[in-house]
Amino acid sequence: MLEEVERWLATRSWSVADRPLHRVLAAKQRTGQSVSVVLPALNEEETVGDIVAAIRHDLVLQAPLVDEIVVVDSGSTDRTSEVAAAAGARVVHRDDILPRIPAVPGKGEVLWRSLLVTGGDIVCFVDADLKEFSSDFVLGIVGPLLTDPDVDLVKAMYDRPLAGAAGQGGRVTELMARPLLNMHWPQLAGFVQPLGGEYAARRSLLEQLPFPVGYGVELGMLVDALHLVGLDALAQVDVGVRRHRHQDGQALGRMAAAIYRTAQLRLARGHLVRPALTQFERGEDGFEPRTYSVDTEERPPMAEIAEYAARRVA
Repeated sequence: MLEEVERWLATRSWSVADRPLHRVLAAKQRTGQSVSVVLPALNEEETVGDIVAAIRHDLVLQAPLVDEIVVVDSGSTDRTSEVAAAAGARVVHRDDILPRIPAVPGKGEVLWRSLLVTGGDIVCFVDADLKEFSSDFVLGIVGPLLTDPDVDLVKAMYDRPLAGAAGQGGRVTELMARPLLNMHWPQLAGFVQPLGGEYAARRSLLEQLPFPVGYGVELGMLVDALHLVGLDALAQVDVGVRRHRHQDGQALGRMAAAIYRTAQLRLARGHLVRPALTQFERGEDGFEPRTYSVDTEERPPMAEIAEYAARRVA
């Protein structure tokens, strides 16, 4: 590990307990910064309500840390929107945001569009499929941004159990993202959960970053932020344990392909000869190929979008 990374781990890796709520609230009052929490959601009726309710109870009603909770529904066919709204979130539908640019499927697409419908100086992203959720996730990653003006982006780190086994979650992280980062961006080798969906950043940074539309958004954001603001502006906070719905192996393969594509673009801004991934499923006549396109589109920095600039002027 690079000496720079060892130093970073000692100075930019914290625990949620390092910044008690009263200290974070005092920093928020002193700096006057506002906080938006965004949950990208697709068919998450079983979990989204509990997450919203916990944040609202602990960090809106009990302690005024969060100024708005926004659920961006990307086309759910279940009761995600109704459940989220009943729990106290403002629900916005992806296709209603920036309608002149047709939306494409993907998590990064939703996160990018969320910048247009939130107002916080600090934007905190939380996945909507978390189980046994604690508001410490939000407190932990927002805290450093309010108390330390030199920090621009904070990732959550946590244990990710799989089927009761500790440390076995995050398979795409270990098999794809971590090797890529260690080999090509060794300054980022200290991130425990580089692909984790819980992170917070200053709007002033997010609006300057391109957003891969799919699963590559977390890796792309880390790499681009490193180049834009430097390693010392990035940090991570231990928030305990993350439990969520795990995807099957083939879905993880498609995720890994999108992440590799995101890395490839940043390494050379080159082009794949064939941006597709073929996987196999056993059918009645043996193994049958299934080919999926790999996310190749990226949204430009939000600062370049006319509607966003107009909103800021207004």
